[in-house]
Amino acid sequence: MKKTLLLAAMLLGLGAAVNAQTNIQEMYDFQRGHFTTTIEGFYADDWGSTFFFNDIYHPTDNPITTPTGYYTEIARALNFWKGTALEPFSLHVEWNGGILANNAWLFGVEYFLHSADFRNTFTFELMFKSIQDAEDNVPLQFTFVWGMKDIFNVKGLSFSGFLDIWGEKVNWGTEETDWVILSEPQIWYNVGQHFGCPNLNIGGEIELAYNFAGGWKSGAEWADNKGFNIAPCLGIKWVF
Repeated sequence: MKKTLLLAAMLLGLGAAVNAQTNIQEMYDFQRGHFTTTIEGFYADDWGSTFFFNDIYHPTDNPITTPTGYYTEIARALNFWKGTALEPFSLHVEWNGGILANNAWLFGVEYFLHSADFRNTFTFELMFKSIQDAEDNVPLQFTFVWGMKDIFNVKGLSFSGFLDIWGEKVNWGTEETDWVILSEPQIWYNVGQHFGCPNLNIGGEIELAYNFAGGWKSGAEWADNKGFNIAPCLGIKWVF
Protein backbone atom coordinates (compact mmCIF):
# COMPACT_ATOMS: atom_id res chain seq x y z
CA MET A 1 0.00 0.00 0.00
CA LYS A 2 1.47 3.27 -0.99
CA LYS A 3 0.94 5.90 1.66
CA THR A 4 0.17 9.46 1.08
CA LEU A 5 2.30 11.73 2.30
CA LEU A 6 1.66 12.42 3.83
CA LEU A 7 1.40 11.98 1.68
CA ALA A 8 0.11 14.39 3.81
CA ALA A 9 2.14 16.90 5.38
CA MET A 10 5.20 16.55 3.37
CA LEU A 11 4.37 16.62 -0.18
CA LEU A 12 7.28 17.10 -2.46
CA GLY A 13 5.84 20.46 -3.27
CA LEU A 14 5.91 21.61 0.30
CA GLY A 15 9.61 22.21 0.11
CA ALA A 16 9.22 25.93 -0.36
CA ALA A 17 7.38 26.17 2.94
CA VAL A 18 9.46 23.94 5.20
CA ASN A 19 13.06 22.77 5.20
CA ALA A 20 12.62 19.41 6.88
CA GLN A 21 9.97 17.27 8.45
CA THR A 22 9.68 13.67 9.63
CA ASN A 23 6.64 11.82 10.93
CA ILE A 24 5.51 8.36 11.90
CA GLN A 25 1.99 7.02 11.36
CA GLU A 26 0.20 3.98 12.73
CA MET A 27 -2.88 3.03 10.70
CA TYR A 28 -5.42 0.23 10.92
CA ASP A 29 -6.56 -1.01 7.49
CA PHE A 30 -10.16 -2.20 7.78
CA GLN A 31 -10.21 -3.93 4.41
CA ARG A 32 -7.03 -5.95 4.87
CA GLY A 33 -7.41 -6.36 8.60
CA HIS A 34 -3.98 -5.30 9.83
CA PHE A 35 -1.90 -2.38 11.10
CA THR A 36 0.59 -0.49 8.95
CA THR A 37 3.46 1.59 10.31
CA THR A 38 4.62 4.41 8.04
CA ILE A 39 7.77 6.49 8.44
CA GLU A 40 8.05 9.55 6.21
CA GLY A 41 10.58 12.31 5.71
CA PHE A 42 10.85 15.47 3.63
CA TYR A 43 14.03 17.54 3.28
CA ALA A 44 14.51 20.67 1.18
CA ASP A 45 17.83 22.18 0.13
CA ASP A 46 19.23 24.71 -2.34
CA TRP A 47 19.05 22.20 -5.23
CA GLY A 48 15.56 20.82 -4.68
CA SER A 49 14.07 18.36 -2.20
CA THR A 50 14.10 14.73 -1.10
CA PHE A 51 11.08 12.75 0.03
CA PHE A 52 10.85 9.18 1.30
CA PHE A 53 8.46 6.87 3.08
CA ASN A 54 8.51 3.28 4.22
CA ASP A 55 5.40 1.18 4.91
CA ILE A 56 5.74 -1.80 7.26
CA TYR A 57 2.79 -4.21 7.25
CA HIS A 58 1.73 -6.18 10.35
CA PRO A 59 -0.79 -8.93 9.50
CA THR A 60 -2.64 -9.60 12.75
CA ASP A 61 -3.17 -13.36 12.39
CA ASN A 62 0.31 -14.21 11.17
CA PRO A 63 1.99 -16.79 13.42
CA ILE A 64 5.32 -14.97 13.32
CA THR A 65 5.94 -11.83 15.29
CA THR A 66 7.99 -9.88 12.75
CA PRO A 67 6.50 -7.65 10.00
CA THR A 68 5.82 -9.55 6.79
CA GLY A 69 5.83 -6.81 4.19
CA TYR A 70 7.59 -3.58 3.27
CA TYR A 71 7.08 -0.90 0.66
CA THR A 72 9.45 2.04 0.13
CA GLU A 73 9.53 5.16 -2.03
CA ILE A 74 12.45 7.57 -2.40
CA ALA A 75 12.02 10.63 -4.63
CA ARG A 76 14.32 13.48 -5.49
CA ALA A 77 13.27 16.78 -7.07
CA LEU A 78 16.10 18.69 -8.75
CA ASN A 79 15.83 22.44 -9.30
CA PHE A 80 18.93 24.44 -10.27
CA TRP A 81 17.03 27.50 -11.55
CA LYS A 82 15.33 28.92 -8.48
CA GLY A 83 14.53 32.61 -8.80
CA THR A 84 13.77 32.35 -12.53
CA ALA A 85 10.53 32.01 -14.48
CA LEU A 86 11.12 28.24 -14.60
CA GLU A 87 11.21 27.84 -10.81
CA PRO A 88 7.85 25.96 -10.61
CA PHE A 89 9.36 23.18 -12.76
CA SER A 90 11.72 20.53 -11.35
CA LEU A 91 13.32 17.36 -12.63
CA HIS A 92 12.11 14.25 -10.81
CA VAL A 93 13.73 10.87 -10.17
CA GLU A 94 12.16 8.17 -8.01
CA TRP A 95 12.54 4.57 -6.91
CA ASN A 96 9.84 2.52 -5.26
CA GLY A 97 9.32 -1.13 -4.45
CA GLY A 98 9.38 -3.90 -1.91
CA ILE A 99 12.04 -6.36 -0.80
CA LEU A 100 13.65 -7.63 -4.01
CA ALA A 101 10.30 -7.41 -5.81
CA ASN A 102 7.94 -4.93 -7.51
CA ASN A 103 10.77 -2.45 -8.01
CA ALA A 104 10.18 0.54 -10.27
CA TRP A 105 12.23 3.49 -11.49
CA LEU A 106 10.62 6.76 -12.54
CA PHE A 107 12.10 9.78 -14.33
CA GLY A 108 10.34 12.96 -15.39
CA VAL A 109 9.30 16.48 -14.48
CA GLU A 110 7.04 18.06 -11.89
CA TYR A 111 5.21 21.37 -11.71
CA PHE A 112 4.46 23.02 -8.35
CA LEU A 113 1.65 25.47 -7.57
CA HIS A 114 0.91 27.11 -4.21
CA SER A 115 -1.09 29.82 -2.51
CA ALA A 116 0.72 32.93 -1.27
CA ASP A 117 1.02 31.52 2.26
CA PHE A 118 1.80 27.95 1.09
CA ARG A 119 -1.18 26.59 3.00
CA ASN A 120 -2.57 25.17 -0.23
CA THR A 121 -0.20 23.31 -2.57
CA PHE A 122 -0.52 21.24 -5.71
CA THR A 123 2.12 19.27 -7.61
CA PHE A 124 1.71 17.61 -11.01
CA GLU A 125 4.25 14.99 -12.09
CA LEU A 126 4.70 13.39 -15.51
CA MET A 127 7.15 10.48 -15.48
CA PHE A 128 8.49 7.60 -17.50
CA LYS A 129 8.04 4.44 -15.42
CA SER A 130 9.94 1.17 -15.70
CA ILE A 131 8.61 -1.73 -13.57
CA GLN A 132 10.72 -4.80 -12.85
CA ASP A 133 9.47 -7.94 -14.63
CA ALA A 134 6.38 -6.18 -15.97
CA GLU A 135 5.12 -5.35 -19.43
CA ASP A 136 4.46 -1.66 -19.97
CA ASN A 137 2.52 -0.90 -23.14
CA VAL A 138 2.29 2.68 -21.92
CA PRO A 139 5.29 3.20 -19.59
CA LEU A 140 4.03 6.47 -18.12
CA GLN A 141 2.81 7.67 -14.75
CA PHE A 142 0.77 10.78 -14.02
CA THR A 143 0.83 11.90 -10.39
CA PHE A 144 -1.14 14.64 -8.67
CA VAL A 145 -0.25 15.60 -5.08
CA TRP A 146 -2.13 18.15 -2.97
CA GLY A 147 -2.02 19.61 0.51
CA MET A 148 -4.44 21.94 2.29
CA LYS A 149 -4.01 23.31 5.82
CA ASP A 150 -6.64 24.70 8.21
CA ILE A 151 -9.47 23.71 5.88
CA PHE A 152 -12.93 25.17 6.60
CA ASN A 153 -11.03 27.70 8.75
CA VAL A 154 -10.48 25.02 11.39
CA LYS A 155 -7.01 25.38 12.87
CA GLY A 156 -5.08 22.13 12.72
CA LEU A 157 -7.40 20.40 10.20
CA SER A 158 -5.54 19.34 7.05
CA PHE A 159 -6.44 17.51 3.85
CA SER A 160 -3.80 16.00 1.60
CA GLY A 161 -3.13 13.09 -0.69
CA PHE A 162 -2.14 11.88 -4.12
CA LEU A 163 -3.53 10.37 -7.28
CA ASP A 164 -1.37 8.04 -9.41
CA ILE A 165 -2.32 6.81 -12.87
CA TRP A 166 0.11 4.51 -14.64
CA GLY A 167 0.34 1.92 -17.38
CA GLU A 168 1.04 -1.68 -16.37
CA LYS A 169 -0.09 -4.96 -17.91
CA VAL A 170 -1.57 -6.93 -15.01
CA ASN A 171 -2.75 -10.46 -15.79
CA TRP A 172 -6.03 -11.34 -14.04
CA GLY A 173 -6.33 -14.93 -15.23
CA THR A 174 -7.72 -14.64 -18.75
CA GLU A 175 -8.03 -10.83 -18.62
CA GLU A 176 -5.43 -8.08 -18.68
CA THR A 177 -5.44 -4.40 -17.91
CA ASP A 178 -3.15 -1.66 -19.13
CA TRP A 179 -4.03 1.05 -16.60
CA VAL A 180 -3.88 1.21 -12.82
CA ILE A 181 -5.29 4.04 -10.67
CA LEU A 182 -4.46 4.63 -7.01
CA SER A 183 -5.44 7.52 -4.76
CA GLU A 184 -5.05 7.97 -0.99
CA PRO A 185 -6.68 11.14 0.35
CA GLN A 186 -5.88 11.77 3.99
CA ILE A 187 -7.44 14.00 6.62
CA TRP A 188 -5.75 14.83 9.92
CA TYR A 189 -6.63 16.92 12.94
CA ASN A 190 -3.96 18.28 15.28
CA VAL A 191 -5.69 17.21 18.48
CA GLY A 192 -2.51 17.69 20.50
CA GLN A 193 -2.70 21.48 20.15
CA HIS A 194 -5.37 21.46 22.85
CA PHE A 195 -3.19 19.97 25.57
CA GLY A 196 0.37 21.11 24.86
CA CYS A 197 1.35 18.31 22.48
CA PRO A 198 1.27 19.79 18.94
CA ASN A 199 3.07 16.72 17.52
CA LEU A 200 -0.01 14.48 17.87
CA ASN A 201 -2.58 14.14 15.09
CA ILE A 202 -5.55 11.83 14.65
CA GLY A 203 -7.24 10.99 11.37
CA GLY A 204 -6.96 8.54 8.55
CA GLU A 205 -7.12 7.87 4.85
CA ILE A 206 -9.18 6.10 2.22
CA GLU A 207 -7.37 4.08 -0.41
CA LEU A 208 -9.27 4.31 -3.70
CA ALA A 209 -7.88 1.86 -6.23
CA TYR A 210 -8.65 0.52 -9.69
CA ASN A 211 -6.84 -2.64 -10.84
CA PHE A 212 -4.22 -2.12 -8.15
CA ALA A 213 -2.53 -5.40 -7.29
CA GLY A 214 -1.07 -4.60 -3.94
CA GLY A 215 -1.41 -4.77 -0.18
CA TRP A 216 -0.96 -7.39 2.51
CA LYS A 217 -4.03 -9.16 3.85
CA SER A 218 -4.01 -10.89 7.21
CA GLY A 219 -2.09 -14.14 7.14
CA ALA A 220 0.65 -12.65 4.93
CA GLU A 221 -1.52 -13.06 1.83
CA TRP A 222 -0.94 -10.60 -1.00
CA ALA A 223 -4.14 -8.93 -2.20
CA ASP A 224 -4.79 -8.83 -5.96
CA ASN A 225 -7.76 -6.55 -6.42
CA LYS A 226 -9.24 -6.39 -9.90
CA GLY A 227 -11.60 -3.53 -10.61
CA PHE A 228 -12.47 -0.80 -8.12
CA ASN A 229 -11.68 -1.21 -4.42
CA ILE A 230 -11.95 0.95 -1.30
CA ALA A 231 -9.79 0.50 1.81
CA PRO A 232 -10.55 2.88 4.72
CA CYS A 233 -7.90 3.37 7.43
CA LEU A 234 -7.85 5.15 10.80
CA GLY A 235 -4.84 6.05 12.85
CA ILE A 236 -2.54 8.50 14.56
CA LYS A 237 0.41 10.55 13.33
CA TRP A 238 3.31 11.97 15.31
CA VAL A 239 5.20 14.83 13.62
CA PHE A 240 8.78 15.33 14.80
